[in-house]
Amino acid sequence: MSSVPQGVAGIKAVLPHRYPMLLVDRVLELVPGERLTALKAVTCNEPWYEGLSDKASDEDHDYPRVLLIESWCQAAGVLIASERPNPDVLSGQVMLFGGISDVRFTGRVRPGDVMRHEVRLSRALTDTVIFEGECLVDGRVVAEIGRVVMAMRPATELTEQVPGTAASSEEKS
Repeated sequence: MSSVPQGVAGIKAVLPHRYPMLLVDRVLELVPGERLTALKAVTCNEPWYEGLSDKASDEDHDYPRVLLIESWCQAAGVLIASERPNPDVLSGQVMLFGGISDVRFTGRVRPGDVMRHEVRLSRALTDTVIFEGECLVDGRVVAEIGRVVMAMRPATELTEQVPGTAASSEEKS
């Protein structure tokens, strides 16, 4: 059975990302525990193109590969969040990026393109998930993602101060 978050509002309900780093625009299909298909429209008005001169070539407008991967990983985050509702990332569970391997870029992405992220959950452990998939533009694969590992951790583990650190010393004075 598949379900779909209602556009950007549904995505914002499960991801902590916001402008300019919310890089998923719509979810087309979501099958909890299995797969997700999401879209990201690339425009020339995004902040990463701000410094380009008026004489910049089409190649200069290639979408940064690191952002392509970030966008795909956010789509993977929507998939895992669909199974583990988290009403508040500051007090609930936090998605942490663990690692990525076997990535192959096979094409370019430029303003005007709509990236289609195909995400498959290949393995889920207690608090760790492994994804694989592709990113396509106009039906052609522009990136293959062999493996992405994400972990869910309690937010409190990330906000507690370690004894002896600068922040905990300041709290004492």
